[in-house]
Amino acid sequence: MPQRLALFPLHSALLLTALLAAAATAQAAPYTPTDNSQVLANVPARASDPRARELVALRQAWRADPGNVDAAVRLAHRYYDEVAAEGDPRYIGYAQSALQPWWALPDPPVAVRVLRAMLRQFDHQFDAALADLDAVLRADPGHASAQAWRTAILMVQADYEGAREGCARMAAAATPLTAAACKAQVDAATGHAERAATELRAALQSYPDADAESRLWALTRLAETEERRGRFAAAEAAFVAAQALGRPDVYLQAAHADFLLDRGRPAEVLALLQDRGRADVLLLRLALAAQASGDPAAGRYRQELAARFEAAELRGDASHRKEASRFVLALQGDPVRALALAQQNYALQREPADARILLEAALANRNRQAAQPALEAIARSGLQSMALQALIDQLKALP
Repeated sequence: MPQRLALFPLHSALLLTALLAAAATAQAAPYTPTDNSQVLANVPARASDPRARELVALRQAWRADPGNVDAAVRLAHRYYDEVAAEGDPRYIGYAQSALQPWWALPDPPVAVRVLRAMLRQFDHQFDAALADLDAVLRADPGHASAQAWRTAILMVQADYEGAREGCARMAAAATPLTAAACKAQVDAATGHAERAATELRAALQSYPDADAESRLWALTRLAETEERRGRFAAAEAAFVAAQALGRPDVYLQAAHADFLLDRGRPAEVLALLQDRGRADVLLLRLALAAQASGDPAAGRYRQELAARFEAAELRGDASHRKEASRFVLALQGDPVRALALAQQNYALQREPADARILLEAALANRNRQAAQPALEAIARSGLQSMALQALIDQLKALP
């Protein structure tokens, strides 16, 4: 079954990626039904909704034979795709539930092991996820999915040398567009943004018939790269092209919303993300846009986000601290708490967005030393970003 690369840690992830009122308070821990007729989630199964029909069919096949590893793996993959598309974290728990007979095994079937790594990285258990992926790759060095996820995690951790090696290993099995996009994302993070944008654009033109998933990923990488370079018209064109593919993707929606917020266009964010507040990362952007535009929904969004982030902290869930830090800083006006969250987040993941909230929180506290880990990482990598450079200049100007 085709697998999504980690756009939002989930991850990023989105990674993102990835979050949590009704859905927010749902535990991501595995839930085992007491009988096979128990309802896990209500999904509309209209004839015009092929995604819903597919999910219902996969769930029925699994319920008929929950010990069938192939049925469990197919369902768990589909649940993970739903997280990436809609940002609903309940599906992480559902996926883990489907894999429960094999979850704790030291050497589960390969397909289960890769999925276990995917689910662990969603919860920022990066070391455990890498251990699973490394075990798969020791047995099968050519396992494309394991290599792709390992590379995605290394990017999140700012291990660019390891990620570049991973992209090279992926190239033989990946589509040409995906291989080019993988290399370009490393180049863009290591001082070669112009080359990355040029090669991405060339690859997109050379492979116009590439599948929509590959094009979405490449266009999103291109948009982010061009934005960091300050080429805003080119970035917007790439975002619009990615949106035109018509594929639901939380990471794309969040990145596009951030672009619009930075350009002072909050009304467009409200339109872009209408009815998309199930995902915390998107509800945060809605809240920021509502506050900036004076929309009366701002207070409701803030209240709901506060409840979601509080629930995550009570569960010991560390996967949303970047968004929580941004929420606390911009919407609650608590720079001290925001800095603590940003520092905790940066200890786990070090993508440009993680660096940005750490720099912003440090600046709000007039604490240049707190930003030092990000400042050093940016200097080492050579990352080019107008937004980050503006923050760095402001930090350097502090007395």
